[in-house]
Amino acid sequence: MEWAMAGHGTEEHPHGADRLCTVGDRVYSRAVRRGRVPRTDADAVPCLLELALLHPDPDDMDWLVPTAPQEVMTRLLRGVYDEVADSQRRMGSAVEAFEWYAGLGRQLQAVSASAEGTVAIRVLDGLSRIQAAMDEATEACTQEVLTVQPGGIRRESELTEGLHRAVALRGRGVRMRDLYTHVARHGQGLLNYLELMGDAVEARTLDEVIDRLILFDRTVAFIPANTDRTMALELRHPALVEYFVTVFERLWRLAIPLTAPLPDTGIEGISHREQSIAALLAEGHQDAVIAERLGISVRTCRAHIARLSETLGAASRTQLGVRIAQVGLDRPPGGTSAAPAAVSLPDRESPSVR
Repeated sequence: MEWAMAGHGTEEHPHGADRLCTVGDRVYSRAVRRGRVPRTDADAVPCLLELALLHPDPDDMDWLVPTAPQEVMTRLLRGVYDEVADSQRRMGSAVEAFEWYAGLGRQLQAVSASAEGTVAIRVLDGLSRIQAAMDEATEACTQEVLTVQPGGIRRESELTEGLHRAVALRGRGVRMRDLYTHVARHGQGLLNYLELMGDAVEARTLDEVIDRLILFDRTVAFIPANTDRTMALELRHPALVEYFVTVFERLWRLAIPLTAPLPDTGIEGISHREQSIAALLAEGHQDAVIAERLGISVRTCRAHIARLSETLGAASRTQLGVRIAQVGLDRPPGGTSAAPAAVSLPDRESPSVR
Protein backbone atom coordinates (compact mmCIF):
# COMPACT_ATOMS: atom_id res chain seq x y z
CA MET A 1 0.00 0.00 0.00
CA GLU A 2 1.41 3.42 -1.01
CA TRP A 3 0.85 4.93 2.41
CA ALA A 4 3.20 2.65 4.28
CA MET A 5 6.15 4.32 5.93
CA ALA A 6 9.51 3.73 4.31
CA GLY A 7 13.04 5.03 4.64
CA HIS A 8 14.14 7.62 7.21
CA GLY A 9 12.16 7.69 10.41
CA THR A 10 10.49 4.29 9.94
CA GLU A 11 11.67 2.83 13.25
CA GLU A 12 10.53 5.91 15.21
CA HIS A 13 7.25 6.32 13.34
CA PRO A 14 6.01 2.92 12.12
CA HIS A 15 2.62 4.04 10.83
CA GLY A 16 0.72 5.20 7.80
CA ALA A 17 -1.44 8.23 7.10
CA ASP A 18 -4.45 6.46 8.57
CA ARG A 19 -2.98 6.60 12.08
CA LEU A 20 -0.55 9.44 12.77
CA CYS A 21 1.70 9.54 15.78
CA THR A 22 0.87 12.11 18.46
CA VAL A 23 3.58 14.59 17.40
CA GLY A 24 2.74 14.16 13.73
CA ASP A 25 -0.97 14.77 14.42
CA ARG A 26 -0.13 17.98 16.27
CA VAL A 27 2.21 19.38 13.60
CA TYR A 28 -0.07 18.48 10.68
CA SER A 29 -3.14 19.98 12.42
CA ARG A 30 -1.22 23.20 13.07
CA ALA A 31 -0.14 23.34 9.43
CA VAL A 32 -3.77 22.95 8.27
CA ARG A 33 -4.95 25.70 10.62
CA ARG A 34 -2.16 28.15 9.79
CA GLY A 35 -1.63 27.23 6.14
CA ARG A 36 2.05 26.42 6.65
CA VAL A 37 4.67 25.68 9.34
CA PRO A 38 8.43 26.23 9.54
CA ARG A 39 10.50 23.34 8.19
CA THR A 40 12.12 22.98 11.59
CA ASP A 41 8.74 21.95 13.06
CA ALA A 42 8.90 18.74 11.01
CA ASP A 43 12.39 17.71 12.13
CA ALA A 44 10.94 15.47 14.84
CA VAL A 45 8.27 14.02 12.54
CA PRO A 46 9.87 12.99 9.21
CA CYS A 47 6.83 10.80 8.71
CA LEU A 48 4.79 13.82 7.56
CA LEU A 49 7.17 14.43 4.66
CA GLU A 50 7.51 10.75 3.79
CA LEU A 51 3.73 10.34 3.76
CA ALA A 52 3.41 13.52 1.63
CA LEU A 53 1.22 15.19 4.27
CA LEU A 54 3.61 18.14 4.20
CA HIS A 55 5.65 19.39 1.28
CA PRO A 56 7.96 22.37 0.71
CA ASP A 57 6.41 25.75 0.01
CA PRO A 58 7.55 26.60 -3.53
CA ASP A 59 7.69 30.29 -2.57
CA ASP A 60 9.87 29.76 0.50
CA MET A 61 11.71 26.43 0.97
CA ASP A 62 12.11 27.10 4.68
CA TRP A 63 8.38 26.53 5.14
CA LEU A 64 6.15 23.49 4.65
CA VAL A 65 2.56 23.56 3.44
CA PRO A 66 0.00 20.80 4.16
CA THR A 67 -1.73 18.50 1.72
CA ALA A 68 -5.48 19.17 1.87
CA PRO A 69 -7.31 16.75 4.22
CA GLN A 70 -9.80 15.98 1.41
CA GLU A 71 -6.92 14.80 -0.80
CA VAL A 72 -5.52 12.71 2.05
CA MET A 73 -8.93 11.03 2.52
CA THR A 74 -9.17 10.33 -1.22
CA ARG A 75 -5.76 8.67 -1.21
CA LEU A 76 -6.62 6.62 1.86
CA LEU A 77 -9.84 5.37 0.29
CA ARG A 78 -8.01 4.54 -2.93
CA GLY A 79 -5.41 2.57 -0.96
CA VAL A 80 -8.13 0.66 0.90
CA TYR A 81 -9.92 -0.08 -2.39
CA ASP A 82 -6.67 -1.35 -3.93
CA GLU A 83 -6.04 -3.62 -0.92
CA VAL A 84 -9.56 -5.05 -1.08
CA ALA A 85 -9.27 -5.64 -4.83
CA ASP A 86 -5.90 -7.33 -4.36
CA SER A 87 -7.31 -9.56 -1.60
CA GLN A 88 -10.17 -10.56 -3.88
CA ARG A 89 -7.73 -11.49 -6.62
CA ARG A 90 -5.66 -13.57 -4.18
CA MET A 91 -8.80 -15.26 -2.90
CA GLY A 92 -9.80 -16.16 -6.44
CA SER A 93 -6.34 -17.58 -7.14
CA ALA A 94 -6.43 -19.57 -3.90
CA VAL A 95 -9.81 -21.06 -4.79
CA GLU A 96 -8.53 -22.09 -8.22
CA ALA A 97 -5.39 -23.62 -6.68
CA PHE A 98 -7.48 -25.45 -4.08
CA GLU A 99 -9.65 -26.97 -6.80
CA TRP A 100 -6.56 -27.98 -8.78
CA TYR A 101 -4.90 -29.70 -5.78
CA ALA A 102 -8.18 -31.35 -4.85
CA GLY A 103 -8.30 -32.85 -8.34
CA LEU A 104 -4.77 -34.17 -7.97
CA GLY A 105 -5.71 -35.65 -4.61
CA ARG A 106 -8.57 -37.57 -6.18
CA GLN A 107 -6.21 -38.85 -8.88
CA LEU A 108 -3.69 -39.95 -6.22
CA GLN A 109 -6.39 -41.82 -4.33
CA ALA A 110 -7.37 -43.60 -7.53
CA VAL A 111 -3.74 -44.57 -8.23
CA SER A 112 -3.27 -45.78 -4.65
CA ALA A 113 -6.42 -47.89 -4.90
CA SER A 114 -5.26 -49.45 -8.16
CA ALA A 115 -1.86 -50.25 -6.63
CA GLU A 116 -3.54 -52.66 -4.20
CA GLY A 117 -2.80 -50.47 -1.21
CA THR A 118 1.01 -50.41 -1.66
CA VAL A 119 2.53 -47.48 0.28
CA ALA A 120 6.02 -46.20 -0.53
CA ILE A 121 6.82 -45.20 3.08
CA ARG A 122 4.93 -46.52 6.10
CA VAL A 123 5.56 -45.59 9.74
CA LEU A 124 5.36 -48.56 12.10
CA ASP A 125 4.65 -47.35 15.63
CA GLY A 126 5.22 -49.95 18.34
CA LEU A 127 7.08 -53.23 18.51
CA SER A 128 3.98 -55.30 17.74
CA ARG A 129 3.38 -53.48 14.45
CA ILE A 130 7.07 -53.77 13.55
CA GLN A 131 7.06 -57.51 14.23
CA ALA A 132 3.86 -58.01 12.22
CA ALA A 133 5.30 -56.13 9.22
CA MET A 134 8.54 -58.12 9.44
CA ASP A 135 6.61 -61.39 9.54
CA GLU A 136 4.63 -60.31 6.48
CA ALA A 137 7.81 -59.43 4.57
CA THR A 138 9.39 -62.73 5.61
CA GLU A 139 6.45 -64.72 4.26
CA ALA A 140 6.64 -62.88 0.92
CA CYS A 141 10.45 -63.20 0.58
CA THR A 142 11.68 -65.80 -1.93
CA GLN A 143 15.31 -64.98 -2.76
CA GLU A 144 17.49 -62.87 -0.48
CA VAL A 145 17.67 -61.05 2.87
CA LEU A 146 20.37 -58.46 3.62
CA THR A 147 20.82 -57.14 7.16
CA VAL A 148 23.06 -54.70 9.00
CA GLN A 149 23.23 -55.30 12.77
CA PRO A 150 25.01 -52.53 14.69
CA GLY A 151 26.11 -52.70 18.30
CA GLY A 152 28.40 -55.18 19.92
CA ILE A 153 27.80 -58.73 21.08
CA ARG A 154 24.27 -59.82 20.15
CA ARG A 155 22.13 -60.76 23.10
CA GLU A 156 20.52 -64.17 23.12
CA SER A 157 17.07 -62.54 23.25
CA GLU A 158 17.75 -60.59 20.05
CA LEU A 159 18.91 -63.68 18.20
CA THR A 160 15.98 -65.77 19.45
CA GLU A 161 13.47 -63.06 18.55
CA GLY A 162 14.05 -63.39 14.82
CA LEU A 163 15.05 -67.04 14.75
CA HIS A 164 11.65 -68.25 13.53
CA ARG A 165 11.90 -65.94 10.51
CA ALA A 166 15.42 -67.12 9.69
CA VAL A 167 14.43 -70.77 9.91
CA ALA A 168 11.38 -70.17 7.68
CA LEU A 169 13.56 -68.39 5.11
CA ARG A 170 16.16 -71.15 5.15
CA GLY A 171 13.40 -73.68 4.53
CA ARG A 172 12.44 -71.87 1.31
CA GLY A 173 16.04 -71.66 0.10
CA VAL A 174 16.40 -67.92 0.76
CA ARG A 175 20.00 -66.72 1.06
CA MET A 176 20.93 -64.36 3.91
CA ARG A 177 23.89 -62.02 4.30
CA ASP A 178 24.52 -60.26 7.63
CA LEU A 179 26.90 -57.44 8.53
CA TYR A 180 28.09 -57.01 12.14
CA THR A 181 30.78 -55.07 13.97
CA HIS A 182 34.02 -56.89 14.78
CA VAL A 183 32.99 -56.99 18.45
CA ALA A 184 30.13 -59.35 17.59
CA ARG A 185 32.73 -62.04 16.82
CA HIS A 186 33.16 -62.58 20.56
CA GLY A 187 29.51 -63.50 21.17
CA GLN A 188 28.89 -67.22 21.54
CA GLY A 189 25.20 -66.70 20.75
CA LEU A 190 26.00 -65.43 17.27
CA LEU A 191 28.34 -68.32 16.61
CA ASN A 192 25.65 -70.79 17.70
CA TYR A 193 23.10 -69.06 15.44
CA LEU A 194 25.37 -69.24 12.41
CA GLU A 195 26.16 -72.88 13.08
CA LEU A 196 22.43 -73.63 13.23
CA MET A 197 21.70 -71.81 9.97
CA GLY A 198 24.59 -73.41 8.08
CA ASP A 199 25.17 -72.32 4.49
CA ALA A 200 21.95 -70.28 4.41
CA VAL A 201 23.66 -67.37 6.21
CA GLU A 202 26.93 -65.63 5.39
CA ALA A 203 28.29 -63.14 7.91
CA ARG A 204 30.99 -60.50 7.69
CA THR A 205 32.23 -57.84 10.12
CA LEU A 206 33.55 -54.28 10.07
CA ASP A 207 34.98 -51.91 12.66
CA GLU A 208 31.70 -49.97 12.52
CA VAL A 209 28.52 -50.18 10.50
CA ILE A 210 25.46 -48.03 9.80
CA ASP A 211 22.28 -48.24 11.88
CA ARG A 212 20.05 -51.31 11.64
CA LEU A 213 18.87 -52.16 8.13
CA ILE A 214 16.89 -55.17 6.87
CA LEU A 215 16.20 -55.70 3.15
CA PHE A 216 13.89 -58.36 1.70
CA ASP A 217 14.28 -59.34 -1.96
CA ARG A 218 15.55 -55.82 -2.73
CA THR A 219 11.95 -54.61 -2.73
CA VAL A 220 11.25 -53.62 0.89
CA ALA A 221 13.54 -52.19 3.57
CA PHE A 222 13.13 -51.61 7.29
CA ILE A 223 15.09 -48.94 9.21
CA PRO A 224 14.70 -47.46 12.73
CA ALA A 225 12.61 -44.28 13.05
CA ASN A 226 13.72 -43.30 16.58
CA THR A 227 16.66 -43.88 18.89
CA ASP A 228 15.07 -46.56 21.07
CA ARG A 229 13.83 -48.46 17.99
CA THR A 230 10.21 -48.58 19.08
CA MET A 231 9.31 -47.05 15.72
CA ALA A 232 10.43 -48.11 12.25
CA LEU A 233 10.00 -47.11 8.63
CA GLU A 234 8.88 -49.66 6.05
CA LEU A 235 10.24 -48.48 2.70
CA ARG A 236 9.00 -49.74 -0.65
CA HIS A 237 10.00 -46.84 -2.87
CA PRO A 238 12.29 -48.36 -5.55
CA ALA A 239 14.82 -45.51 -5.46
CA LEU A 240 15.17 -45.64 -1.67
CA VAL A 241 15.44 -49.41 -1.59
CA GLU A 242 18.05 -49.40 -4.37
CA TYR A 243 20.05 -46.78 -2.45
CA PHE A 244 20.15 -48.96 0.66
CA VAL A 245 21.11 -52.00 -1.41
CA THR A 246 24.05 -50.04 -2.85
CA VAL A 247 25.14 -48.97 0.65
CA PHE A 248 24.98 -52.57 1.85
CA GLU A 249 26.95 -53.95 -1.10
CA ARG A 250 29.74 -51.41 -0.65
CA LEU A 251 30.02 -52.19 3.05
CA TRP A 252 29.95 -55.90 2.25
CA ARG A 253 32.95 -55.59 -0.06
CA LEU A 254 34.92 -53.84 2.72
CA ALA A 255 33.91 -56.32 5.42
CA ILE A 256 35.90 -59.35 6.61
CA PRO A 257 34.28 -62.82 6.59
CA LEU A 258 33.47 -64.03 10.08
CA THR A 259 35.46 -67.18 9.40
CA ALA A 260 38.60 -65.16 8.60
CA PRO A 261 40.85 -63.65 11.29
CA LEU A 262 41.15 -59.89 11.66
CA PRO A 263 44.28 -58.45 10.04
CA ASP A 264 47.28 -57.83 12.25
CA THR A 265 47.99 -54.19 13.07
CA GLY A 266 51.69 -54.57 12.39
CA ILE A 267 52.49 -52.95 15.74
CA GLU A 268 53.48 -55.14 18.66
CA GLY A 269 51.15 -54.86 21.63
CA ILE A 270 48.32 -53.08 19.78
CA SER A 271 45.20 -55.00 18.83
CA HIS A 272 42.94 -54.42 15.86
CA ARG A 273 40.31 -52.88 18.13
CA GLU A 274 42.83 -50.52 19.68
CA GLN A 275 43.90 -49.49 16.20
CA SER A 276 40.25 -48.63 15.41
CA ILE A 277 39.98 -46.64 18.63
CA ALA A 278 43.22 -44.81 17.84
CA ALA A 279 41.91 -43.78 14.40
CA LEU A 280 38.68 -42.42 15.93
CA LEU A 281 40.64 -40.61 18.65
CA ALA A 282 42.71 -38.98 15.92
CA GLU A 283 39.46 -37.71 14.38
CA GLY A 284 38.64 -35.98 17.67
CA HIS A 285 35.75 -38.16 18.87
CA GLN A 286 34.84 -38.47 22.55
CA ASP A 287 34.96 -41.80 24.40
CA ALA A 288 31.16 -42.28 24.37
CA VAL A 289 30.96 -41.72 20.61
CA ILE A 290 33.82 -44.13 19.93
CA ALA A 291 32.22 -46.77 22.13
CA GLU A 292 28.87 -46.48 20.37
CA ARG A 293 30.38 -46.64 16.90
CA LEU A 294 32.46 -49.73 17.71
CA GLY A 295 29.73 -51.49 19.68
CA ILE A 296 31.56 -51.59 23.03
CA SER A 297 30.90 -50.07 26.43
CA VAL A 298 32.44 -46.75 27.44
CA ARG A 299 34.30 -48.55 30.24
CA THR A 300 35.85 -51.02 27.79
CA CYS A 301 36.71 -48.17 25.43
CA ARG A 302 38.57 -46.30 28.18
CA ALA A 303 40.44 -49.46 29.19
CA HIS A 304 41.69 -49.79 25.60
CA ILE A 305 42.69 -46.11 25.55
CA ALA A 306 44.66 -46.63 28.76
CA ARG A 307 46.48 -49.61 27.19
CA LEU A 308 47.18 -47.53 24.08
CA SER A 309 48.70 -44.79 26.22
CA GLU A 310 50.87 -47.31 28.05
CA THR A 311 51.99 -49.07 24.88
CA LEU A 312 52.80 -45.83 23.08
CA GLY A 313 54.41 -44.21 26.11
CA ALA A 314 51.98 -41.28 26.27
CA ALA A 315 51.62 -39.43 29.57
CA SER A 316 48.54 -37.38 28.54
CA ARG A 317 45.63 -37.43 26.14
CA THR A 318 47.27 -34.75 24.00
CA GLN A 319 50.53 -36.68 23.90
CA LEU A 320 48.60 -39.82 22.97
CA GLY A 321 47.28 -38.04 19.88
CA VAL A 322 50.85 -37.16 18.87
CA ARG A 323 52.04 -40.74 19.41
CA ILE A 324 49.13 -42.13 17.39
CA ALA A 325 50.12 -39.95 14.43
CA GLN A 326 53.82 -40.83 14.81
CA VAL A 327 53.25 -44.56 14.42
CA GLY A 328 50.57 -44.23 11.71
CA LEU A 329 47.56 -45.26 13.81
CA ASP A 330 45.59 -42.16 12.78
CA ARG A 331 44.19 -44.07 9.79
CA PRO A 332 41.40 -46.66 9.86
CA PRO A 333 42.55 -50.31 9.98
CA GLY A 334 42.97 -51.91 6.58
CA GLY A 335 43.82 -48.65 4.81
CA THR A 336 46.35 -48.63 2.00
CA SER A 337 48.71 -46.53 4.07
CA ALA A 338 48.49 -48.61 7.24
CA ALA A 339 51.52 -48.86 9.48
CA PRO A 340 54.18 -51.32 8.25
CA ALA A 341 54.89 -54.57 10.04
CA ALA A 342 58.05 -53.30 11.72
CA VAL A 343 57.16 -50.16 13.64
CA SER A 344 59.35 -48.93 16.46
CA LEU A 345 57.36 -47.55 19.33
CA PRO A 346 58.43 -44.46 21.27
CA ASP A 347 60.64 -45.00 24.30
CA ARG A 348 58.31 -45.67 27.25
CA GLU A 349 60.90 -44.32 29.64
CA SER A 350 60.89 -40.93 27.92
CA PRO A 351 57.26 -40.02 27.26
CA SER A 352 57.89 -36.37 26.41
CA VAL A 353 57.57 -35.33 22.79
CA ARG A 354 60.41 -33.32 21.29
